[in-house]
Amino acid sequence: QVQLVESGGGLVQAGSSLRLSCATSGFTLDSAGLGWFRGKERAGVREREGVACRSGRDGRTYYPDSVKGRFTISIDNAKNMLYLDMNNVKIEDTDVYYCAADTEGWGFCRDDALLTPSSWGQGTQVTVSP
Repeated sequence: QVQLVESGGGLVQAGSSLRLSCATSGFTLDSAGLGWFRGKERAGVREREGVACRSGRDGRTYYPDSVKGRFTISIDNAKNMLYLDMNNVKIEDTDVYYCAADTEGWGFCRDDALLTPSSWGQGTQVTVSP
């Protein structure tokens, strides 16, 4: 059974750094597509934006322009951990962050996001203050 559990969110000041962690189980990290998303529920619909993707095919990483150069996705196979390092955070990075895995498909990234996530974490809140 695939499980993803995020941790590491909190309140940080703009310009600082934060590491989000995602403890995984039930699959092998480097054979899956992995991603981080952020989003909140609006009018009963949860809208998510991909902020980092690691391809299950070749391990290449992808980021949208909004976070490129500031966010880094990485894995630790020995610990079964997925990370998102967030540097120089901005107020607009405030959101709920989710880790995701594609363990059932090809693990592709498209438009800087995991194309077909099959499992999600529960989310962790990141709040950036001025």
